[in-house]
Amino acid sequence: MPRVKNTSHVAHIDCPGGGQVWVDGDTLFVGHMHEPAGTSLFDISDPAHPREVARIGMPKGWHSHKVRVFNDIMLVNHERLGTEGSQEFGGGIAIYDVSKPADPSLITKWTTGGRGVHRYSFDGRYAYISPTVEGYIGNIVMILDLIDPSSPQEVGRWWIPGQWEAGGEPYPWDSWVPPRCHHPLRRGDRLYVSYWHHGFFILDISDMSRPTLVSAVNTSSVFPHPTHTCLAMPERLKGRDVMIVADEDVAKLWDAAPAFTWIFDITNESNPVPISTFQVPDLDIDGEPQPPMMGCHQPSEKITGTVIPFAWFAKGLRLVDVSDPFLPREIGFFEPDAPSGHGLASTNDVTIDERGLIYIIDRQRGVDIIETSVW
Repeated sequence: MPRVKNTSHVAHIDCPGGGQVWVDGDTLFVGHMHEPAGTSLFDISDPAHPREVARIGMPKGWHSHKVRVFNDIMLVNHERLGTEGSQEFGGGIAIYDVSKPADPSLITKWTTGGRGVHRYSFDGRYAYISPTVEGYIGNIVMILDLIDPSSPQEVGRWWIPGQWEAGGEPYPWDSWVPPRCHHPLRRGDRLYVSYWHHGFFILDISDMSRPTLVSAVNTSSVFPHPTHTCLAMPERLKGRDVMIVADEDVAKLWDAAPAFTWIFDITNESNPVPISTFQVPDLDIDGEPQPPMMGCHQPSEKITGTVIPFAWFAKGLRLVDVSDPFLPREIGFFEPDAPSGHGLASTNDVTIDERGLIYIIDRQRGVDIIETSVW
């Protein structure tokens, strides 16, 4: 039986595991982790009885585990897995018209070199993406203009000095993990960019064609987990400008206790300062190493107020109140049972809808719909 606090179960969807869930109107969009499942669409007008209305497949060796939707335009990533799969399929972003959710219609595909696109955000016009690009080492930051969804146009790009191999830049990372943009999130004229084991970067995009660096912080030299998500809060908390920085409990540089989330004060954005952290109570008792995927993965990129839903891998959904950013506290949780055939749950993503319902996906199998009393 699931362990719960201030949450209750609404429905379970038995479907292939995935990397992302997103809700737009009465439709739940699910990006799956492994082919042949690519993206599934569910009618959730009655959330107690979700109903699959469409599924888009993927060829062998590729996946589209991320999905974002705005104004009936759906973006899914195409990313190569390992060395299998036809390179002719190509990595990038597929753009669909989902005005009729039961009949998603491909508008076009934007392609890029290398493995493709890992993760991104989308505001209805601009997509802020993390593609591999010919001539560069690892994923970089790129902004696409989708004012005409049939003809995406690159607006600007940014990378860590040393990534542009074709440009002859000296490469300073031989003794460190190669650079890799994970994904950018926009607030106003700033991009908050997670860069895996290179920490995070705040970029000024007041001129989108020329993103410029404001500041950077990397905690990976001391805490061995990669930086996954940089979520700047929409409103000030206790008079401070605050950013949630989630480390992911994978790809550890050395054996370590589970990953946690940081809270940074970015009031002086040229000098971000960590002011607190949050770890699920009792998960890390003594600092001893634990297996991967026990700790933090990511917060919901949709938030309401100061309670942030987190996907916490083996510990499921956590609801964290950051109204006092110096003292974040857990006020609810939903720890699902492990999917059949698996030893632990692996909650990979979380989002919310306009009704306040919460959606979590297990990377192994299944989606759960949760309601809470904490809003």
